[in-house]
Amino acid sequence: MPATAVLHSEWIKIRSVRSVFGSLAAILLVTMAITLLTAATVGRAEADDADAELLFGAFYALNFGQIAAISFGATAVSTEYANGALRMSLAAVPNRTRFFAAKVSLIGAAGLGVGLVTSFSAFLAGQLFMGEYAIGLDAPGALRAAFGGGVYLALMALFAAGLTFLLRSAVAVLSVLIPFILIVSFVVGDVVGSAADYLPDRAGQLILHQHAEGSLGPWAGLAVTAAWAAAALLAGWWALKRRDV
Repeated sequence: MPATAVLHSEWIKIRSVRSVFGSLAAILLVTMAITLLTAATVGRAEADDADAELLFGAFYALNFGQIAAISFGATAVSTEYANGALRMSLAAVPNRTRFFAAKVSLIGAAGLGVGLVTSFSAFLAGQLFMGEYAIGLDAPGALRAAFGGGVYLALMALFAAGLTFLLRSAVAVLSVLIPFILIVSFVVGDVVGSAADYLPDRAGQLILHQHAEGSLGPWAGLAVTAAWAAAALLAGWWALKRRDV
């Protein structure tokens, strides 16, 4: 099967499987809902704090959007392991590397497209409620943060996808990554200090700061997250190539 046909078939899977498409749509919907809620209720009060970082605060809802991005990456892969679907996929595309590359490419492209729309929309919508504290895309670091936020969401989706190929279960991946990002990452950060900047979530979110502190800069932090995603994808590709279906 030619590469274009493989890509088309994988796109059909993303659109037609409700759990996959729903988690992709949730990246935008959840982020926007939380952005509007927080900006409208406590946005100005939080911004009035002398220690507040207005740019990073504008992307607060990405903490929840990344959960949807992880769910998207995991479910997009895990559906292949349900009811023998992977056998049918590999019967149509016997070249496992081509199949893997097509699926990962579509996950990354869809995650990036929705991630960019989400990041820019959340930033711009949130500023409508900030009054005198509102900042625009022309503020120092704002355009970089909005673009980087979309890339970060796509990388987290790819990270989850690679781990799901390795573990064959979205439940296993979600039960590891979500508690890690929501709880463990902060606990580890308090214990080991700047070394926590190299964790996938904390490193990637440096791109959202106007002035990133620590041993990594904004783009270097995003590169660290990309390295985590690449390592997970490499492990997932190896597992798909070496293991029996």
